[in-house]
This record gives sequence, C-alpha cells and structure tokens, in this order.
Amino acid sequence: MSLTINVHLLPALVEPRDLADKTVVVIDVLRATTTIIHALAAGANEVIPLLEVDEARELATKLSGQAVLGGERGGKRIDAFHLGNSPLEYTSATVGGKALVFTTTNGTRAMLRCRLARRILIAGFVNYSAVCRELTDEEQIEIVCAGTDGHVTREDTLLAGAIVEDCRRSRKDGFICNDQAEIAADAWRTAVGTLSDRDPLAAALRESRGGRNLLEIGQENDIDIAAQIDLFDIVPELDVAAWRIRLS
Repeated sequence: MSLTINVHLLPALVEPRDLADKTVVVIDVLRATTTIIHALAAGANEVIPLLEVDEARELATKLSGQAVLGGERGGKRIDAFHLGNSPLEYTSATVGGKALVFTTTNGTRAMLRCRLARRILIAGFVNYSAVCRELTDEEQIEIVCAGTDGHVTREDTLLAGAIVEDCRRSRKDGFICNDQAEIAADAWRTAVGTLSDRDPLAAALRESRGGRNLLEIGQENDIDIAAQIDLFDIVPELDVAAWRIRLS
C-alpha cells in the first residue's frame, strides 16, 4: 500500500478543507499535546480543547465539580485556572476521573484548524511509537504543527520529521510526501538521527523557539519531560463530532 504524507509546519499553511475526511496528526511538543497525553495517562476521562479563555470558564462552570480548568497564555497559568500547561501538573490527584477543559495559545488553535478531519491524533515525543503504530494502515496522513505565535518551531518540526522517517521505513511499496515533510525529515536526521539518543533531543528542544520561551519563564523541567521518547503507549484521539479528546 502506498502512502501520501504531508506536513504543514504551521496551521495557517493548510486550509481546513484540505484536511477534510483525512487522518491528521496534531503536534505541539512544547507543550499542549505533551500535556494532554500526560493528563489522559494520569486518568483524566477526557480533554475538551477550546480556543478562548471565557468559553473554557463557562464550560467548566456548567460541568460543575466534574471538570478541571487547565491552560496557559504567554506560557503561564491563566488566572483562576486550576492548572497551567506543564505536564508535571497533570497527575492522578489533579485530574484523575475528571474532564479537563483546556485552552492554550497555539495547540488548541491548531486542533480547531483540523475540525473537518476524519480522525485527529494527538502526538508528542512521549507517545511517538504508539502514534506511528496507529498510522500503519493509513494511506494518507496530514501532520499539522502548532508552531508558536504564527512562527515555525523546531520542536514541532523535529517530531513531524521523526514520524515521516518512521513511515518511510515501514512503507516499501510507495511513499509520497510534500516539501515540508522532506524539510522536517531532514531536520530530524540532522539534529538527532536516532531515537535512542535522548540527550541530543533534549538539547535540540532547548535550542528551539519554544524551548527558549520555557527557559525564560523558568519551566526548564518541561523541556526534559517533553524529550522523553515513548514514555506512554497511548494515542489520544480527538472525536471531531463530540469535540472531546479520549484514548483510542
């Protein structure tokens, strides 16, 4: 089976209609998708990604004590929210058995861009192999990187490239990709090379735009967490009709 895989290094570089009825992988390594994976691994029932702070507050109020508010603006916890956007905050004690109402500057915006897709998978380095395995039988894959404030980011590009490289290795009977996919794959091979090398990945994330932003606000630990490859064997999937992220 041949495979077509397209990478979009920013949400603005792809129109929602071009993702319609396709399988899409959303990436925001630092930190939204990494945090969502941690939350579901910690026992959250579901994650509800929303664009605006006010709509998140309104929904959390409607859900009463069944919901936890999480998210960030400018990298920092939103006023009166229970949690920010650090994966370390999302534990069984904070989110276990509850719905997480979640809004971030870039990640949840990228998910909304994919609203016409057939499937939306949530990816980080922390669930890299599980996502690649989930894509094994797909014939067309679209990867959407969140970026930061409208700028392409190295950390998202690297994960997109790692997924492209895995797909290339696993498909022997045809492989077609766009230039952004080739750019991402080249970046991955150059920066890290092999998935067994954790330290080069952490170093590469520190040097990225998102990494530098986290260093500025004292969240260096989040970089190390995001660089832990295959920490979880789970694939969160955004149910487009219900607009809820759950484990597939």
